[in-house]
Amino acid sequence: MSVVDDRPATFESLGVPAHLCTALAERGFTAPLPIQARTLPDAFAGRDVSGCAPTGSGKTIAFGLPLVLNVGRAGPRRPRGLVLAPTRELAAQITEELRLLGQGRVSAEAFYGGVGFEKQRRALARGVDIVVACPGRLADLLRQRELELSEVRIVVIDEADRMADMGFLPEVKRLLDRCRADRQTLLFSATLDGDVDVLVRRYQKDPVRHDFRPPQEDLGDVEHLFWTVELADRVRAVGELVGRAGPTIVFCRTKRGADRVARQLSQAGVQAVAIHGGRSQSQRDRALADFRRGAADAIVATDVAARGIHVDGVACVVHFDPPDEPKDYVHRSGRTGRAGATGTVVTLVTREARRDVLDTQRRLGRRVSFEAPRPEDLPEAPKRAIVAAPAPRPTAPGESRGRGDGRPRSTRGGPSRRSRGGRNQGGRGQGGPSGRPGGHQQHSRRAAPARQD
Repeated sequence: MSVVDDRPATFESLGVPAHLCTALAERGFTAPLPIQARTLPDAFAGRDVSGCAPTGSGKTIAFGLPLVLNVGRAGPRRPRGLVLAPTRELAAQITEELRLLGQGRVSAEAFYGGVGFEKQRRALARGVDIVVACPGRLADLLRQRELELSEVRIVVIDEADRMADMGFLPEVKRLLDRCRADRQTLLFSATLDGDVDVLVRRYQKDPVRHDFRPPQEDLGDVEHLFWTVELADRVRAVGELVGRAGPTIVFCRTKRGADRVARQLSQAGVQAVAIHGGRSQSQRDRALADFRRGAADAIVATDVAARGIHVDGVACVVHFDPPDEPKDYVHRSGRTGRAGATGTVVTLVTREARRDVLDTQRRLGRRVSFEAPRPEDLPEAPKRAIVAAPAPRPTAPGESRGRGDGRPRSTRGGPSRRSRGGRNQGGRGQGGPSGRPGGHQQHSRRAAPARQD
């Protein structure tokens, strides 16, 4: 364990160039967050780093700055930097951040399933400095000989524990074995034990480890409530809660359940959208965009999206189906109360689930008090103004838009259909894990992961 100097640091004192310090300050990042202050000096020095920190703690900038400053220019099909992420949404958000940090000097592209290959092939042929990828799609591109990893000099494994949960580690190992032997490896995770420790021991050389656990006062003012409800009353309770609390993420156990709850909430007057591995990438992108701009009041998601949804201003998280594992409760709940903000986490507890909920919370060290639903006691959120959606970008030749299988999207069922909860969009095997029919069941951790993203 490294000895940490916790005196106030600046980006300049950590070695960040002046032009990037200015760009960060313009975005409101005037001082490094703790995980950034601890890891950046070692990462800039070229050392392998294992960073342990909770979600929302600033890890993307912690590995993004060393990447954009040290990666160098890539040739066609031979990237110099590689970031592995467990979900499509997380890969897209990392790519957006790297582009901001790169300021046009460094190129970054996201590679994941659910979209056509052609655009990704063209990008690789031009040359991509930093590839941000989900393991399944990257393995597909390697098998098609669309890129080589032999010149990758910096590798980042983000959300490594989630990668392990989703069964990606065998593919991650195969990908890392294809990279150059003298690369720098940066690994970030909420935990560094178990399967994640295998990656540390096998793929990092004399790594420096930095653990950051924020003090309780920095965790945000998050209230955890446990409402006793009957099965038939859950949707009504959630509808009243969203109407009171504001932007809410609702977690369900299965893809079919998420689609059903989103549809029922929309029928009850709550603008709700579903997001899960069975949706095509364009559907997932639209759902997040609608939620961010205020056109949707709630996202109904499965656990696969818990690490991929990074949206500021989430007022409430609802465990419609209580999670099976304590860490799933933590990851889901971490969507609210980010960076010291306030938030509410509500678990809906039926009689059948009471014992499991008690066991999960006991393992988290939390005492539980069951109570009747009282949405009226929640703080009332101000009404959000709906921000106009950006104009759609032109579709490149050969690029699939709207469906994961590369076929054109139907012109029927525009915004009005989406506002009714995405009817005819889910549960039919058309947006499988890599744009193939079918897809694996969301709750199965032993399903083959390579086709998921």
